[in-house]
Amino acid sequence: MTPVALFELVLVLLAAALVLSLAAARLGLPPAAALVIGGMALAFAPGLPTFDLDPDLIMVLFLPPLLLESAYFTVWRDFRASLGPILSLSLGAVLFTTLVVGLIAHWVAPGLPWAACFALGAIVSPPDAVSAKAVLARVTLPRKTVTVLEGESLVNDASGLVLYRFAVAAALTGAFDAWAALGSFAWLAAAGVAVGIVLGFAANRGIARLRDAEATTVVTFLVAYLAYLAAEEIHASGVLAVVACGLMLGAREHETFDARTRTRALAVWGFVVFILEALVFVLIGLALRGVLTRMGGSADALASGLPLALAATVACVAARLAWVFPAVYLPLLMPWRRPGAPPPLRPAIPLVVGWAGMRGVVTLAAALALPLGFPGRDPILIAAFAVILFTVLVQGTTLGPLIRHLRLDSSGTLPDGHLDASMARVAVNEAGLAVLEELQLPETGAPRHPHLVDQYRRRVWAMSRLRDERLAAEAEREAHVEAALAAVKAGRAALVALHREGRIHGSVLRIIEAELDLEELHLRRFAGDHAGHG
Repeated sequence: MTPVALFELVLVLLAAALVLSLAAARLGLPPAAALVIGGMALAFAPGLPTFDLDPDLIMVLFLPPLLLESAYFTVWRDFRASLGPILSLSLGAVLFTTLVVGLIAHWVAPGLPWAACFALGAIVSPPDAVSAKAVLARVTLPRKTVTVLEGESLVNDASGLVLYRFAVAAALTGAFDAWAALGSFAWLAAAGVAVGIVLGFAANRGIARLRDAEATTVVTFLVAYLAYLAAEEIHASGVLAVVACGLMLGAREHETFDARTRTRALAVWGFVVFILEALVFVLIGLALRGVLTRMGGSADALASGLPLALAATVACVAARLAWVFPAVYLPLLMPWRRPGAPPPLRPAIPLVVGWAGMRGVVTLAAALALPLGFPGRDPILIAAFAVILFTVLVQGTTLGPLIRHLRLDSSGTLPDGHLDASMARVAVNEAGLAVLEELQLPETGAPRHPHLVDQYRRRVWAMSRLRDERLAAEAEREAHVEAALAAVKAGRAALVALHREGRIHGSVLRIIEAELDLEELHLRRFAGDHAGHG
């Protein structure tokens, strides 16, 4: 494929991803499912050139920015508080799933070596951060449950890839050293986290000195790739390095980023993440063509891999559910359980956690990275692809209805003593009002800026009323927001009219239009936050 043909193919995939995303929104489907289905359809499109996916390129191109973005928005305090459940899933569940899938695979296909069976288990055991984020973004869950699921998907690749590497080595050499595997995992995790912390600290120091929004945004992308590549260079976990770096950037962004930089960077990152996530799922579907080509393209060859694919899919899903329920409830039966510990979770919570194990790009890349001479490579590819399809298309599609049926929502998830958005707005505006009231004219003692003082007093009064009488003031709030939005719309129309009449310069148009955009976004966010907390 020529470079021009490759570029044309990328444009076709981007256009297809956009159409599929819009169709998914219209049909109420998770975008990930629609994109995978669309990619599978493209795989059989006549005239489409063969597109071989390089597993190393997939990992290094897609994972760093997507992982950094997820880690950046992870609340460190929540992550640390949920570290126990996160490690239980990212270590215990991954190891347990690898063992169960390996045993079932050897039972279904006794001709496969044990090491190859466990390699399959390691390939399909870690849920994928990209898939989890894409699905969880469209469902409503208690805050802690979301933290556990997203935190697990950020760190479990390290354990899965260690098991994968040693299973592949054992299958090719016939030797396995458990102590070497444990030491490798310790180095992978510790060194990866250390690289991420060092680069995150350096990036925060550098960003704090920059005054250019575009340059700062470029730095955030570069540090994501640098963390991944630097860790991989010393044979540490690039995944954990990016996650640690992202957590550090997110924890300090309120001090290091100014308003202009934060607004622009978030806009750029939102665009890039949308493109990368869409391409990832289209490429997963498109990979079916390469898998079938490697299997010889015949129905007999495909059918020969179906029993293993079905067994691996069932074992993968069942193993996660079998791990989650005991992990949640068995500690409650221990006699040394801490007094005053939280009450047992509803069974709905572990059921959702167990069902939310979507696989994606890491599983695909690990399967494609198997050496050509690896025993059972073709059936393993089919099995890995089947697990991805089932978890994305079936679990990802049914997770939302399951949550709604179990009546799980995000209400009541703020810890005791925490303020909601309305109460926080009152505190913020009271602080601003206090500063303005201190600015007085020396001659009379009157406020130096009476209009600002009056404006802030009205804000505090209105927000306090909305907080204390939220239900009674709902109609008034909606009318206020609608009126304010109508005023912004009229102002924007007048601004455009002035420009068309040649009475203002284009640069003035852009400046004032940006101000109106921010005001409109503020009003809509204000209305949305109250709707979500009402």
